[in-house]
Amino acid sequence: MATVRIPPVLRPKTGGAPEVEAAGGNVGEVLRALTDAHPDTSAQLFDAEGELNRYVNVYLNDEDVRVLDGLGTAVSDGDTVVILPAMAGGSR
Repeated sequence: MATVRIPPVLRPKTGGAPEVEAAGGNVGEVLRALTDAHPDTSAQLFDAEGELNRYVNVYLNDEDVRVLDGLGTAVSDGDTVVILPAMAGGSR
């Protein structure tokens, strides 16, 4: 199983847990296991077509999955998946 680090904005949807364990052979399967266990996270992570929302960044062991194989990036037991919502905005 992989450890998924949950950002503070999503923790209310995981019962306050800062980390959860999720099984899967790749990043997409791990995130789907997360949404199966915590359905309220699904709309935050995935769009209507099932793709990762563009404002969500995902890292596997500190590597951005976009420069790897995206959601198809292989995951091994003991790996860490980090979800980071993109920040936007600022002062005028």
